[in-house]
Amino acid sequence: MFTSPARRALRLAEQQVGVVSRRQLYGLGVTRGEVRAHVRAQRWRRVGTQSVAVHLGPLPVEARRWAAVFEAGPRAMLDGLSALEAAGLQHVTSPLVRVSVPRGAKVRPGHGRRWGFDIRQTRRWSADDLEATGIPRTQPAVAAVRAALWARSAKEAALVLTTTVQQRLAVADDLGREALRIRRDRRRGLVLAVVMDLVGGVESLGELNVVRECRRRGIPPPSRQVVRRTRRGTYYLDLVWEEWKVVVEVDGIQHLWAGRVVDDALRQNAVTLTDATVLRLPLLGLRLEPDEFFAQIVDALRAAGCPGLGRLSA
Repeated sequence: MFTSPARRALRLAEQQVGVVSRRQLYGLGVTRGEVRAHVRAQRWRRVGTQSVAVHLGPLPVEARRWAAVFEAGPRAMLDGLSALEAAGLQHVTSPLVRVSVPRGAKVRPGHGRRWGFDIRQTRRWSADDLEATGIPRTQPAVAAVRAALWARSAKEAALVLTTTVQQRLAVADDLGREALRIRRDRRRGLVLAVVMDLVGGVESLGELNVVRECRRRGIPPPSRQVVRRTRRGTYYLDLVWEEWKVVVEVDGIQHLWAGRVVDDALRQNAVTLTDATVLRLPLLGLRLEPDEFFAQIVDALRAAGCPGLGRLSA
């Protein structure tokens, strides 16, 4: 049933989740006639125009990624969210398999969409961005920055960047280096701002931004880094309006991690037990929804009796 070249193709397919390219098949000595015969006999099936699955079962997403790369040509690589998913990113997914090819590569408009492939030229393509092992894909730091640039919204862009660091697919410094490569893009400012937050040293910067915004919006300035002592030890509260017992805690990326969630909750509970109102302001919230968060600060101060806020709104 299977010639020696076909058996070699089956062994290769085991390394590629059951998918081989026509280029690989012909290179192993499998003829076009043999490919047609196996497809006709329903032992194999076509996937796109450039790939063959050596089985008739369900095609997992890993196999679709291989087929997408083969469909796009020899210089193609997974990119953006698809490259991150292949590297192990969880909880953020893309409906299409995104593949990048260099400018000048032949790509027909819409080609591959019927199979769930999104094949596009990009001026950002570079052979140096290729991950050294596994399916051809961009390195996680490169993929994260590009995924942020290509995201459907600013919120999704920030989520991709923070999740990449949180799940330890790339370190913030590497994202910073990749972000600096951006020369022109409508989302360049947001990406640089979020990456700056991720790199570190953002607590004081975030607090300064809040104080500056309070002044601009006519909100009384808070005290910073106010000490509170409880049974569990000494806490430093980021921003406090002591007269009205309103506290704002500015959360950076590290506050999303499991080790900090418990400590943050205990600290907030301890402060709340003193009859203070505690609001949390994630730095991403300051980047993406500042009006909503400052409206909540105004509401808390107004409810506590702070004068002069009657006409203030988000």
